Amino acid sequence: MRAALGCLLLVMGSGVGCSPGATRSHAASVRPHAPAAKPSDGRADARAATAAAYRTWGLEPPAPPPAPPSRKPAGRRAADGGVPVISEIPTDQKIVFLTFDDGTEKDPEFVKMMRELRIPFTMFLTDSAIRSDYGYFKQLQSLGNSVQNHTLTHPNLRTLGAAAQRQEICGQEEKLKTEYGSAPRLMRPPYGNWNENTRAAAASCGIEAIVLWRESMQIKNMQYQDADKKLHPGDIILAHFRGPAELKGTTMTRMTANLLRHIHEQGFTVARLENYL
Repeated sequence: MRAALGCLLLVMGSGVGCSPGATRSHAASVRPHAPAAKPSDGRADARAATAAAYRTWGLEPPAPPPAPPSRKPAGRRAADGGVPVISEIPTDQKIVFLTFDDGTEKDPEFVKMMRELRIPFTMFLTDSAIRSDYGYFKQLQSLGNSVQNHTLTHPNLRTLGAAAQRQEICGQEEKLKTEYGSAPRLMRPPYGNWNENTRAAAASCGIEAIVLWRESMQIKNMQYQDADKKLHPGDIILAHFRGPAELKGTTMTRMTANLLRHIHEQGFTVARLENYL
């Protein structure tokens, strides 16, 4: 009776005939379909590739940076209504920001390194240093890294009058807009030297903020401004486009690897400055 009922149910469900004796063997041959494979997670694949790239460069992959804030916490007008001067970003998250200045060194290995590691950074470029090869920095810009103002000829702005400062800053705005498609929002004075004429000139040229720094990278070690000799959330770090001639035989990629190692060892990760400023 059970066999006949099983046969009847099988027939009704499948539309094929069966004999009571065949019911058990036929039912045993029926298997549920395996679930469809989940589509590949592109973001997970990208993270795995980036982690592998870090190890290729002798580094441990850092934690991914947090999502940027919905409202930028820095960059609003200073109390006197002028251009703000900023050396760190207000945050309690363990993030820091990388900046590279000047543009003297144009190492193709650095482009490869940045493409593989996907590290966000900001370039403050001087025309006298980059004019021999504007295209080199376009490669880095194409990775999502912005080009910002570091004056035409890298003078100590405090030694110049108001008109000369304006020419250095506004002139570089025009150069960079022509070469890279948009006028910079940010400016870094060479040597970190500025005065009220600098702020006035920057404002007249369309600059939204003057950006300084808290730490600077040398060859193997960082120089800290604070006595505790360590990174703090929101610190802006200064490095340079420099090569073996200025780094005592060390390449820019090796210097950058040393920098990233310092950041990782202190439990920080790198975020994009323009998302906060």
